Amino acid sequence: MSYLSHFNLQEQPFRLTPDPDFIYWSKQHARAKAYMESTIWLADGFVVITGEIGSGKTTLLQSFLSELDDDVVYAVVSQTQLTPTQFLQAVLTEFGFKPFNKRKVELLDMLNMFLIEQYSNGKKVVLIVDEAQNLTHKVLEEIRLISGIETHKEKVLRIILAGQPELRNSLNSPGLKQLVQRVRLRFHLGPLDRREMHQYIDHRLSVAGATSNLFEEDAFETIHLYTGGVPRLINTLCDTALLCAFADEKSTIGRDDVMTAVTELNWKEHESNTGIYEKLQQIQQREVNSSDVTRIEVRKSGEVVQELTLPLGRVIVGRSSDNEIFIKSKFVSRHHAQLVSDANGCVVEDLNSTNGVFLGEKQIKKYRLRDGDVVSLGVHELVYHDLRQPEAVLQDQLDTRPDDETDDQDSAVNEQQG
Repeated sequence: MSYLSHFNLQEQPFRLTPDPDFIYWSKQHARAKAYMESTIWLADGFVVITGEIGSGKTTLLQSFLSELDDDVVYAVVSQTQLTPTQFLQAVLTEFGFKPFNKRKVELLDMLNMFLIEQYSNGKKVVLIVDEAQNLTHKVLEEIRLISGIETHKEKVLRIILAGQPELRNSLNSPGLKQLVQRVRLRFHLGPLDRREMHQYIDHRLSVAGATSNLFEEDAFETIHLYTGGVPRLINTLCDTALLCAFADEKSTIGRDDVMTAVTELNWKEHESNTGIYEKLQQIQQREVNSSDVTRIEVRKSGEVVQELTLPLGRVIVGRSSDNEIFIKSKFVSRHHAQLVSDANGCVVEDLNSTNGVFLGEKQIKKYRLRDGDVVSLGVHELVYHDLRQPEAVLQDQLDTRPDDETDDQDSAVNEQQG
């Protein structure tokens, strides 16, 4: 007799292998998926998703892929310890080619012709790179170059990079500034909080066929104490606890059963529950706050209803509560616009919203804001303030113009400013 029949389960609820049927849509997982979906309707979509080991990145990618429409062609590269030439070969292999014994220039030509052909046939092409933290700087630079392949109208390759936190460190290195400028959205998957962890466990048990609460309430706090809310660790501990309870012929799992499983696994409390970790988090938070460069006032009917200061990077504005700037209004789309604070100031960009983004009477798609500019989203207004001194802004502008490409990007934005 297995523990499945003992607990009246149809299948194993806490398997470690990724399974989209078991995915629990926490607030942050739903948002990460929304970011990935944005690559489909943004012609130059480029998204980076990072997360700790076991945070659910691979399962999230599988769920995303399972829901793609027929007009989307995709390639998934998960072996990432490659040279630039090997990487191009891996991409072309995923697209159905046999690109071996080819020179790099031939590989690039094959990829270019394939992308143009797919565009002509009305197809959208997505490249997904998993375990991207292992990519060398040379391969990341190759990705930047192929992300620029375009027709006379628009870019034709959408890219999703997924990896462990080390990927963030790589992208923040000075040599990859041009790649980061191409990235539209970045999101980091953190651990589940206690409430989400409770819902996660209940969800997986329900999918597996459970008809009653198998875990007693006193078990959940202990589970979070030893897993830190990391999904893969939750699965390992809960599966072991089920086995321990089954061996003792128990019908439910309580705190004692979880502690028996902890002993079997020889685990200690998760680092997120130690005082040292908490102090490090507080220090990091102070560092982030001290680096804020943008202040946004959200107004309605002339009154300030929200005020935020932001560091360098991207934030999303929209009606969905998972956005950094949440505006509850029927005139605002779920993911309405993004604000990108960079070394030159801040750019606002419409994310294909229903009612658009306006500067005065003029509708704008992408616009570099000036200090004091007021942008309208429905009945709400965003007022932009640059927190840096004018001298510092000017110096940053000089420092971040390494080549003609940056100048071309700025010119394109200025043209849209009219």
